Amino acid sequence: MSDLTLRPATDEDLPALVRLRDAAARWMNSRGTTGQWQPGELAEDHFRRIMEHGEVWIAELDGRTAGAWELWWSDEAAWGAQPPTAGYIHRLMTDHTHAPPGTGRHLLRAAEHRITETGRTLSRLDCLTTNTRLTDYYLTAGYRITGHKHAKPQPTGTPKSFTLLERRVG
Repeated sequence: MSDLTLRPATDEDLPALVRLRDAAARWMNSRGTTGQWQPGELAEDHFRRIMEHGEVWIAELDGRTAGAWELWWSDEAAWGAQPPTAGYIHRLMTDHTHAPPGTGRHLLRAAEHRITETGRTLSRLDCLTTNTRLTDYYLTAGYRITGHKHAKPQPTGTPKSFTLLERRVG
């Protein structure tokens, strides 16, 4: 992954983030994972809001967006009030037409590294309870299931149930 460049997203990246998120949603849906993401759910204002209160990271390969992720410093909707010991990874996504195999795992490790840079020791994330393929992906990456959140509010409407996972980092 030496050719992959990672950097914080800027306002200029907002259209690319929306395109990447929509393409990832179409990719998941084409493989039978239809409840997690839908194209058109998130617009530029979503990523702009995250950049104001957390971080959004872009991965580039050969001058093109190859992936991205969000990093939050709290997630009370899923985890409740918590001490500031964790970073919360959201919307880890890759461009399946451009990114080489292993890019997702590389981005996950980069997000974990960023969490440790802030002095936090836990990486947390969630995935749709019915998305067992994604849950297995995170389990093989060293995460463990710590619980479930039923009826977590969603930015686009209907609450969903999620599996909560965490991994000690640093």
